[in-house]
Amino acid sequence: MDDSIRSNETKHGRLPNIQYDALNNAQKAAYDAIASGPRGKVEGPLAIWIMNPVLAEKLQQLGSYCRFGSALPPRLSELAIIIVGAFWKADFEWCAHAPIAEKAGISLTVIEAIRLQRAPKFVRDDEAALYYFLRSLLEEHQVPDAIYQNLIREVGQTAAIDLVGIAGYYGSVCMTLNTFCVPLPDDLVSPFFGTPQPTS
Repeated sequence: MDDSIRSNETKHGRLPNIQYDALNNAQKAAYDAIASGPRGKVEGPLAIWIMNPVLAEKLQQLGSYCRFGSALPPRLSELAIIIVGAFWKADFEWCAHAPIAEKAGISLTVIEAIRLQRAPKFVRDDEAALYYFLRSLLEEHQVPDAIYQNLIREVGQTAAIDLVGIAGYYGSVCMTLNTFCVPLPDDLVSPFFGTPQPTS
């Protein structure tokens, strides 16, 4: 992304931080539903979606399934999430999920290669199958039959369907983060663009 696009909004965000007391009843209900769920807090894209509580409710339900309930094991679902995050160069998503991917079993060398947009050297066949499937889908918008069949052999049909759902959901997450310039916490530096530009 050109530095001219990454304006001061990148540091501060385009929407104000949520003030719970200022939310209407529907927004508070959506907020409470998210905060009481497995995430435990409302941040990132959810803090944007909460302004439209109907959208927030639907997307948080989908997101909860994609992250916590899909047919993919956490190691593979987190790998998928960071692949999508790196494709969109979504700082917040990457910083949130790269550590989770490592804890789930993705090696640091694979994580760093993905961040740098380089093809990782995989040890596990299922990780390689998932990576090449998603990269083909994201970059070419199609998946060759050989890559598709390899994914099915490695993870099965149901998990492959869920993988496409995860890619779609986290694509929406990343587009939300990038559109509204959701900032990183002050102690973090952009993994894709280096130190944010100083504000005026």
